[in-house]
Amino acid sequence: MNPLKTGTLKCRRHHHHPTSLNYRPIITPIPTPCFASSAIRWLRHPTLPPLRGLLSASIIGRTKISSFSTMGGVKAVSPTEPPSNEEPKVEDEYTSLSKLLLDFVNISNIDKGWVFPSGTGKDSKAMFSLSQPNLLANKKRNFLLSAIIPKTGSSEAAFQWSPFPVELSGVSIMVPSPSGSKVLIVRNPENDSPTKIEIWTPSDCEKEFQIPQSVHGSVYVDGWFEGVSWNSDETLVAYVAEEPSPSKPTFNSSGYNSGGTADKDCNNWKGQGDWVEGWGETYANKRWPNLFVINVHSGEVRTSKSISSSLTIGQVVWAPATEVSRQHLVFVGWSSPTRKLGIKYCYNRSCALYAVPNPFCEVQDGESTKRSNELEDSYLVNLTEATSSACFPRFSPDGKILVFLSTKSSVDSGAHCATDSLHRLDWPSDGKPAQSLKIIDVVPVVTCAKDDGFPGLYAPSFLVNPFLSDGRTVILSSMWRSSQVILSVDVLTGNVSCITPRDSDNSWNLLSLDEDNIIAVSSSLIHVPQLSYGSLVKDSAVGASWRWQVVEGPIYRCSEKVRSLLSSLQFSVLKIPVRDVAQNTTAGARQPYEAILVSSNSKKASSDPLIVVLHGGPHSVSSTAFSKSLAFLASTGFSLLIVNYRGSLGYGEEALQSLPGKVGTQDVNDVLAAVDHVVEMKLADPSKITVLGGSHGGFLSTHLIGQAPEKFVAAAVRNPVCNLALMVGTTDIPDWCFFETYGNEGLSSFTEAPSKDHLGVFYEKSPVSHLHKVKTPTLFLLGAQDLRVPVSNGLQYARTLREKGVEVKVIVFPEDEHAISRPQSDFESFLNIAAWFKKYIK
Repeated sequence: MNPLKTGTLKCRRHHHHPTSLNYRPIITPIPTPCFASSAIRWLRHPTLPPLRGLLSASIIGRTKISSFSTMGGVKAVSPTEPPSNEEPKVEDEYTSLSKLLLDFVNISNIDKGWVFPSGTGKDSKAMFSLSQPNLLANKKRNFLLSAIIPKTGSSEAAFQWSPFPVELSGVSIMVPSPSGSKVLIVRNPENDSPTKIEIWTPSDCEKEFQIPQSVHGSVYVDGWFEGVSWNSDETLVAYVAEEPSPSKPTFNSSGYNSGGTADKDCNNWKGQGDWVEGWGETYANKRWPNLFVINVHSGEVRTSKSISSSLTIGQVVWAPATEVSRQHLVFVGWSSPTRKLGIKYCYNRSCALYAVPNPFCEVQDGESTKRSNELEDSYLVNLTEATSSACFPRFSPDGKILVFLSTKSSVDSGAHCATDSLHRLDWPSDGKPAQSLKIIDVVPVVTCAKDDGFPGLYAPSFLVNPFLSDGRTVILSSMWRSSQVILSVDVLTGNVSCITPRDSDNSWNLLSLDEDNIIAVSSSLIHVPQLSYGSLVKDSAVGASWRWQVVEGPIYRCSEKVRSLLSSLQFSVLKIPVRDVAQNTTAGARQPYEAILVSSNSKKASSDPLIVVLHGGPHSVSSTAFSKSLAFLASTGFSLLIVNYRGSLGYGEEALQSLPGKVGTQDVNDVLAAVDHVVEMKLADPSKITVLGGSHGGFLSTHLIGQAPEKFVAAAVRNPVCNLALMVGTTDIPDWCFFETYGNEGLSSFTEAPSKDHLGVFYEKSPVSHLHKVKTPTLFLLGAQDLRVPVSNGLQYARTLREKGVEVKVIVFPEDEHAISRPQSDFESFLNIAAWFKKYIK
């Protein structure tokens, strides 16, 4: 959920990478690691021994630069040098780690779930969209699994599963209709081919439409701009797609061809034309999203002409149909007056809810189609002018209430993610939207949570249909300190209840509603996720309560080896007292923060090496939910200390807002205090502590090895922020640099051209200012296509460390962005992290 987040270090685009460093060392090719589906094998080099210097060499792309000597020079590696006695052990350990990592990586994930009436009147149908890394293809493998949920009156949730899942090859998004009788499939092209839209029934593909690039480009399926929505009678589907690209100049042997041509011809070529800005990290090619509506019978596509080109469109839903007015569409619109700053994980971009008429509707009073179009062209309504943020609009089943989330605290403060709030509009009975609609606060921003009470809303999104049958109760997932829980919210009274068990520290992720029942996933850092079914129990004596049952089924199966290793682990959530209480002016900033300790359940756990794990953001959070990567590291003999320093989500707005302006000091001190806490409790060996972080977690990690150079025996960082003065001119979110450095003053002082004084302050706040003290061997994992923290940040820091004789290893992933999430890259990253740490804790 945050601007500086990488990979699996949780919580809610392109530069060419260098192939060598700015030195002239002796460079020799190394055996390239070849990852097979069952283990790891090595392509043998004819003269070099296998794995020579793997764990001590620096790898840039696919070249090896030999280790630097302690004098800062270069140590040549002779091709005929005999292998050392340690090499077989190193290779064996690397192979063993890779096999274990495969066991974890192959566990599937549930991405989405849907439930519909079965047609029998008593049972329900469920569909689950799952994914699994396909390492050989370097893509996600997506597949569908179905089940029947019997309503027999029995207390047991006995799902009847289909025999096998069905792979969804080439499917960009799948959206069932409200009744569940149809499914819309979108297949986005990888080139200039048409977008394919298919309508499936239970028996076959009923319709297939090919939408040419002249109508629109790819349909948005990213989860933020995404908004594919069926209307109530299932004849129309609204969605967001890329506007057709502006025409580009054409040239030929005579120069400029004023006539242009759409045909590919060896006698002419297309120029680039004007540069059109995208929305930053992972959204570089998202430039002009607009609203489109397709008739699922005819394939005709229309767009609303009343939407200003200055608005970026997303999250479209249908408003209720009425007999007295045309049906409308409600969507989220973002304006970008000067520049499109990065929007991925950035909830501080001002947005509003708008309403426009359905472009297929025509006036029914005998007026001409021309008159209808004239009315439509002038009919765009801003529904939420009174607030700076409104997103994820959802209508109640009866159409009388429109609820939405707001990230107003982010927009108004400048924090890229902060505490959310929930609001409602009472939709007009005549169906005609108006700007005069009153916004009613349902769940306001919580500034300071009392004791262990409700800390505020931290909701990554809404279900498409989040209401229970009473039409007033909304169900959603939210962070509650270090755990994700499921909340019930009465949108009329504002009453909030946690409906998942509070007697454990497990995390819960909401998938779907089955009438007044809930399908969710429950997991922990040491428990593989399991499907759970929650039933609403109405008892006149105690009121409504929820009963949760584990659903047996084929999802989330793992190897016996993984289950055995996880059964040997334990975890607990520790309260860490704030050291500098007197220096904090708000009550929220003085409250304890948390750290999650994962360790062996044996008596010797205190002697195990410790990895301090730090999330990015900084306004993100590491949850207790299962993470394949962290479970793998914990299963290799490490304890994990996962620190949610002040500034993290889930602890109230005052605690979050205490960090901006103090990055590099308050967050660093919080982490050091957490480490000292577990050492003082005899839960960790102070001589075997390592640190791992990505993005802002990498900022913290590189700060820690500079400010506490004797404390950490090894470090690993993924796309770290090392130099704010360098980052501010190259990132897609320069406003982040100002806000985190200056606090609330950063919002008003932000400029695209930082002054000399600005750059000096950025430097002093950065890890690079402490680099001269660093001794810790450090592994750098960098994505060459990262627009959030461009690769130059990590490379500059790594080169300087090597210059002063510190042992460094660098792996650059040429096609990866900030998250380094491509399956092969993620696999190689965590394999090398484990191997790197094991080398230095022996």
